[in-house]
Amino acid sequence: MKHAYLEVTYRKGRALAAYYYLPRRDGDTSARTERFDGGLLVDFAADGRPIGIEIPSPSRLELQALNAVLARLHQGPVRPEDLAPLVAA
Repeated sequence: MKHAYLEVTYRKGRALAAYYYLPRRDGDTSARTERFDGGLLVDFAADGRPIGIEIPSPSRLELQALNAVLARLHQGPVRPEDLAPLVAA
């Protein structure tokens, strides 16, 4: 996968959890997870590359917090419209 994208899990019309997939190689799996500010959990491949960000409390997610984590990971920022699925329900 070459592009980042957001996947949201809903229950009763509300966002229950979300995962922001970062660009990854075929076969990449999480070798370790690290907690970052805002309660975000970052998954890393065995070689240390970040491959995704778990958002356990999507209703509490702040764009600035997510973008701060992405900057620390040397990834591009998320735009407000990229998070629209979190507030769609």
